[in-house]
Amino acid sequence: MRRFLATGALSTAALAAVSASGSNKYLEIPPVPIALASPAYRYANLSDEEAIIELELRGVPYTHAEPPPPGVRLPIRLTGPLRGVTVHSTLPEERRSESIFEILDARLALALDDFCGVLAAHEVVEVIHFTMYRPAGTQPPDPNAPQTRHPGGMAIDIGALKKKNGDWLRVRPHWSSAIGAKTCGEGARKLEHPQGHELQSIACEAAQQRLFHYMLTPHFNEAHADHLHLEIKPEKKWFLVN
Repeated sequence: MRRFLATGALSTAALAAVSASGSNKYLEIPPVPIALASPAYRYANLSDEEAIIELELRGVPYTHAEPPPPGVRLPIRLTGPLRGVTVHSTLPEERRSESIFEILDARLALALDDFCGVLAAHEVVEVIHFTMYRPAGTQPPDPNAPQTRHPGGMAIDIGALKKKNGDWLRVRPHWSSAIGAKTCGEGARKLEHPQGHELQSIACEAAQQRLFHYMLTPHFNEAHADHLHLEIKPEKKWFLVN
């Protein structure tokens, strides 16, 4: 887990650089009405009450995280599958119920519920992630103020997917890195490995539906060579798939 934390620190720095410069050529800024209608924007900007209502309407299995970690507006733990897909960390099963790495914000849970609909269509039954909530690497000015990215429980780093037939789609061995390559759309790099090709298809289907604001792949930088970073971010009206 220590290696994943170090990777996360690098990822956060890279994301900050993209946000500050706006220079990534794959940054998409759609017309405002389209951005506002996206699932990512809607979920990221729900109030706590609205998020709970939607979780309940969907029948998402969850419990409130106690004690609540600082920085997460509405921390929860998933207690069952989303649309038939189990989402959990790399930790042994007996340690997951107490681990902070199984905590996420309720808003991310809604985006993941949609994402699991995409996964179910590919006969995926299990998601293995490295982290969702993760404490900030440096102490924020107000540690109790709502945070974004992993410190706010608003992002997930996915390392592998298990299919119904027992096959695995693993990011590092199946998605070879080509930093700067295009991931989705016309001119996108085509992955030759069958499992990598399916991983890429899944990512691009989610991107087409605008389920997340950030979708970072091994094409982004070396820190993402072993996982897919999926994130929603309040108030943002742009999208990045790289």
